[in-house]
Amino acid sequence: MASSSFSYGFTFDVFLSFRGCDTRYGFTGNLYRALSDSGVRTFLDDRELQGGDEIKTSLSKAIEDSRIAILVFSLNYASSSFCLDELVHIIQHFTQNNRLVLPVFYGVDPSALRHQIGSYGEAIAKHAERFQNNTENMERLQKWKMALNQASNWSGYSFHIGNEYEYNLIGEIVKNVTNKISRVPLHVANYPVGLQFRLQKVNSLFDVRFDDKVQMLGLYGIGGLGKTTLARAIYNSMADQFEVLCFLHNVRENSAKHNLEHLQEMILSKIKGQEIRLGDVSEGIPILKQRLHRKKVLLVLDDVDELKQLQVLAGGLDWFGLGSVVIITTRDKHLLANHGIERTYEVDKLNQEEALELLKWNSFKNKTIDSSFEGILKRAATYASGLPLALEVVGSNLFGKNIGQWKSTLDWYEKIPNKKIQEILKVSYDGLEEYEQSVFLDISCCFRGFELLEIEDILEAHYGDCMKHQIEVLVDRSLIKISQEGKPGIVTLHDLIQDMGKEIIRQESPKEPGKRSRLWFHKDIVHVLEENLGTDKIEIVYLDCTSDEIVIDWKGKSFKKMKNLKTLIIKQGCFSKCPTSFPNSLRVLEWQRYPSRYIPTNFCPKKLIICKLPNNCLTSLELASFLNQASETNTFFYSKLTNLKVLNFKDSEYLTHIHDISGLSNLEELSMENCKNLLTIHNSVGHLNKLKDLNAKGCIKLQSVPPLKLISLQKLKLSGCESLKSFPEILGEMQHITFIELRETSIEEFPLSFQNLTGLCLLEIVGNGRVRLSSSSLMMSNLKKVDDTGPVCENPQQQDNRPNSERETKVESPKLGKRLTKKPAWMEDFVC
Repeated sequence: MASSSFSYGFTFDVFLSFRGCDTRYGFTGNLYRALSDSGVRTFLDDRELQGGDEIKTSLSKAIEDSRIAILVFSLNYASSSFCLDELVHIIQHFTQNNRLVLPVFYGVDPSALRHQIGSYGEAIAKHAERFQNNTENMERLQKWKMALNQASNWSGYSFHIGNEYEYNLIGEIVKNVTNKISRVPLHVANYPVGLQFRLQKVNSLFDVRFDDKVQMLGLYGIGGLGKTTLARAIYNSMADQFEVLCFLHNVRENSAKHNLEHLQEMILSKIKGQEIRLGDVSEGIPILKQRLHRKKVLLVLDDVDELKQLQVLAGGLDWFGLGSVVIITTRDKHLLANHGIERTYEVDKLNQEEALELLKWNSFKNKTIDSSFEGILKRAATYASGLPLALEVVGSNLFGKNIGQWKSTLDWYEKIPNKKIQEILKVSYDGLEEYEQSVFLDISCCFRGFELLEIEDILEAHYGDCMKHQIEVLVDRSLIKISQEGKPGIVTLHDLIQDMGKEIIRQESPKEPGKRSRLWFHKDIVHVLEENLGTDKIEIVYLDCTSDEIVIDWKGKSFKKMKNLKTLIIKQGCFSKCPTSFPNSLRVLEWQRYPSRYIPTNFCPKKLIICKLPNNCLTSLELASFLNQASETNTFFYSKLTNLKVLNFKDSEYLTHIHDISGLSNLEELSMENCKNLLTIHNSVGHLNKLKDLNAKGCIKLQSVPPLKLISLQKLKLSGCESLKSFPEILGEMQHITFIELRETSIEEFPLSFQNLTGLCLLEIVGNGRVRLSSSSLMMSNLKKVDDTGPVCENPQQQDNRPNSERETKVESPKLGKRLTKKPAWMEDFVC
């Protein structure tokens, strides 16, 4: 396999399309001779002489294997269905592949083609008469009309018979063509696997008509994806259509090594063909605008990383002549948006089939390999995760090695990334600000696969500030992605980008993990905890040890030394002893199956913001003891947990009562979901002014919920509370609540105070019995939908036997102008 298809390897330089009876023995014959004498490989077809009405496969191949098409439009060109079919094929193929088409209007005006008038109108009319009552041929006729119209708008040559010399025009065409074909193309790639598909995708983003506008296109993605390779292929494919060509490689590196004036000088030298010296970028800007704005330019700026580079090298569309194209490659999507570039293409990784093919070429120099290597090849391709750079590096390193050597090399790469790959990928990381780097390391080491909202909450607690901007920067730099396949979004990143982040942390202390800022690898965490090697360097510990066979045999004191530990998350892990201490620096504490009945008494949680202890062994009294910790000042007591925003103790088997938590004045989220033995909730829960989400789903023994005066509440979830017979009283207006979930409860009716839930939009009510909702409640101003999947009785005297899929009652918002002005009698009591 070779890159000739992207670096030129055409069979013909020029394909001549013409009407034989008009110009074969005159203009076209002379043009063919002049081109051939100049060394231009020119295809001239004799098919018309042989008769026939369809294009042969050999002719189609000749069109597709030609670099430039010259279309000679003469008086009788449109009378030939063969010529018109040929024209359609040329335009489709050359437009799709951005190749140069040069029309010659020989004795005809372009408007005759555009509007199908004169001899062209007469010819089209005859074809239409011949094709009537034949749908297929009428569609063919329509394609001819469109092709003629498109060809009329291209820049080309006009010749007025009898008013000028043919040899002058022929000389001009030959000079133009020889200049085009003498240009040396850029090398694209040794093995351009998957490039043709991506090239076609990019070509589809360009407007078909180049000549009436200036177009800018941005290619973005992480390092090593092949952005530069794709840009070179695009450049080669369309270069023949432009007066001025300039491909500036490595803008980031060259602007740092030299300066931006040097890059401006490089562009100017391409225009003038001579060296120009500039004292400052401010001198170069007006000169560039003056020299470029009348020329049709193809400019590629490769690896741009700062907005200023774009501002001084391609400041705006008005810098360039009509028909110009500017292509920018970058790792930063936001940079393109800042420069007003709307056309963008995210270069994606290779799929599995493409990755295997590229790996085979690099590791065996052949597409066919020994079948015994199939398994190890798939492992190597999986490691590279579709990144062309990684596939090339790994493949080259494994060339000529046996299977055993392949295995040992891959084993090593999976522990410590290849340096060359690491260096390329790390460029994106090095360009980040300090907090952006920190957030990237947090996500790559600990939070890949988390929901975006959860990551935002954890990071805000960890840093004491909102980190949404930093996350957006990472998305713009293609370092992370937010999956859009489901809601809420899941944060993902490329495997090798994740490895790069982890390697940065490993390099903080290659030999001793206890001196690193983040711990996530279970063997490192087990080593630090069992040997009590924690230090004040550790800021995050994230443990997800899925094997029950691994038991952390520790003394419970290891967290004490981690004086700067802010986030401790243990998803899964078996411990021989309970923790005896936590550092007071903790801001996020999440421990699934917390192994003790006690929270260490020496832990002062005044900085704690998120506390999640699902499936714990705590009793109601021990939880109350922890939550009601207080400190005494000279005048009053205050809660040590005053900063706590999230409290989650779902699936707690031993929890029977929620005691007074009035001290949690900043609590925003409270979940006691699936606490099967919970009987009561203290009245203080109903007066937490900042509480937004109250979740008691699945508390099957809970008999009552205290009166609520939660001015900030947005969501209330009581589904599965089978023993709950009454809805809580609402003590005042709650305008922020939008959603209530009441599936499978024993609630039979709602109190009159239910109308105080003025912000309610969606109500899910399916009871074990019959739930009565007054018509006045149905007319609440914001209530848009009452959703149920149980029996619905629009009339209390009648039973509804509709299938579940249809059992949904929608209440239109009065704000939409659909308030019911007169209620039917049956709506006085709405029963579900």
